[in-house]
Amino acid sequence: MEEKTLIFGHKNPDTDTICSSMVKQILCEKEGNTNVKAVRLGNVNKETKYALDYLQMEAPEFIEKVEEGQKVILVDHNEFNQSADGIENANILEVVDHHRICNFQTTDPLYYTARPFGCTSTILYQEFVEKGIEIAKTEAVLMASAIISDTLLLKSPTTTKFDEKALVELGRIAGIDINKYGLDLLKAGTDLDDFSEKELIDLDAKKFESKGVKCVIAQVNTVSIPDVLKRKEKLEEEMNNAIAENGTDLFVLAITDILNSNSQIIALGNRVDIIEKTVKLEDNMALLEGVVSRKKQLLPMVENNI
Repeated sequence: MEEKTLIFGHKNPDTDTICSSMVKQILCEKEGNTNVKAVRLGNVNKETKYALDYLQMEAPEFIEKVEEGQKVILVDHNEFNQSADGIENANILEVVDHHRICNFQTTDPLYYTARPFGCTSTILYQEFVEKGIEIAKTEAVLMASAIISDTLLLKSPTTTKFDEKALVELGRIAGIDINKYGLDLLKAGTDLDDFSEKELIDLDAKKFESKGVKCVIAQVNTVSIPDVLKRKEKLEEEMNNAIAENGTDLFVLAITDILNSNSQIIALGNRVDIIEKTVKLEDNMALLEGVVSRKKQLLPMVENNI
């Protein structure tokens, strides 16, 4: 039997990455391609687990790397340093993503769908609609959960009219109250008590390099920034350990208040001057009012100042 094509999103997977991988598998199967398999590159966070438990579904299988020539479909990312180990030697058949295109090259042509939406699942929703494929409750809940997560219930500046339209329709199909379900989903992701400080800084961290500067922007969601800051000393210790281990120049941890739409950042490394071109750091910290999006707000703030 032919080896299955693996579908996966980025390392340190969030809800969009997990749900979009699963939805893409469903979409492929409904189109007649059953030789596909959704997998994941990291642990499932509590927010994602809430959605999967709601549907009584298991998370995709965990993998660490892909072998040379392995057929893959990438969702919710394209940058190789965010992907599976060995991705540069894989056979990438397709990409479905809503991020910038960076550090990406293939030897063969491929299907590539990139749209500047708030969520990868919004793109997949449009694929269902455009192809006339029926959306069942399972994939409706998965896609709605992803959109809620990535747009913070449509409050993030990444939100587009396409995300809004998709979420309304998916909520109808799923038979859920979007606001109630959405708040419950987001709050589930703010329960950080079971995580060590090392796990917190890795929970939703993305690495990138610009002009030779190695950066990490990690993000955790909460309903109480002060509660997270009680662990500041140990968080900084783990951030410094990661900096030393990986040769990182700038490590930014954003603690995002999902109710008030603010982020407290902790910035460490030998290039914190990049952050201080925008905000003054006091005790390695700064409060960024109205900042909730890594992609639209934090990443440009860093990259534009390198």
